[in-house]
Order: sequence, then C-alpha cells, then structure tokens
Amino acid sequence: MQDTSNATTVVGGQPEGPIKNISIAQPVVLKDQVVYADGQIVSKTLAQNNQVSITLFSFGAGEEIASHKAGGDAFVTVLDGQGVITIDDAEHSLTEGQSIVMPLGHPHAVRAVSNFKMLLVVVYPSES
Repeated sequence: MQDTSNATTVVGGQPEGPIKNISIAQPVVLKDQVVYADGQIVSKTLAQNNQVSITLFSFGAGEEIASHKAGGDAFVTVLDGQGVITIDDAEHSLTEGQSIVMPLGHPHAVRAVSNFKMLLVVVYPSES
C-alpha cells in the first residue's frame, strides 16, 4: 500500500501551493475576484499562514472596519473606488492604483467613500 499522506495536488504541472480561492496559472483581473454586496464588507482569503495573509475585500459605500492594530505590516492596494485609511488618527484618501502601508502595532481603520475594493497583504514578523 502506498503512503499518500504527504501527496500534493498538481495544478497546471506545478504542485498546489498555499494560495487558494483564485485561478492558478491563469491571468485574472484581481478586482473581479470579489463582488460588491450593498451594506456589507465581503472578504476572500487568498493565503493565510504564520508569515503572510493575503485577502481581497469589497466594501459597500459607507462601510468601515473600526480602528484596530495588526500583528504585522499591512500593505493595502486599492483596486476600485475610493477609501479612507486612517493610521494613528491621520486620514489618507486613496483611489484605484494607490497603495499604503499600515505599520505593525499602529492603530488603523478603513472606510469606503464609494464602493471600494482593496487587496490586503499582511506580513508578520519572523519568529526569532
């Protein structure tokens, strides 16, 4: 009997990796990978482990995530619409194509001025 406990799935000729919920080895339009829902925030996790978290978000106009602190540096790229990122009480208005880093341990919040989509990549400190 063959041991398959460590077997990996092959996708497009490559072993399946930690990225999920998105087409592999095919071009995609990132902002089309998460949908808008009126009055809601929708998230789609693409990767999550001890080193990094990659998540797509869509916000209905006026929706927000209250101020909080993250366990790593949080890199945001706006994919659609307009949002306000608050870091340490300083507001930054961002539109499609713009990015900002919310540093580790600093309070930050996100508010959608219009329907708003973003890619969030959180990079966690290495465990030394």
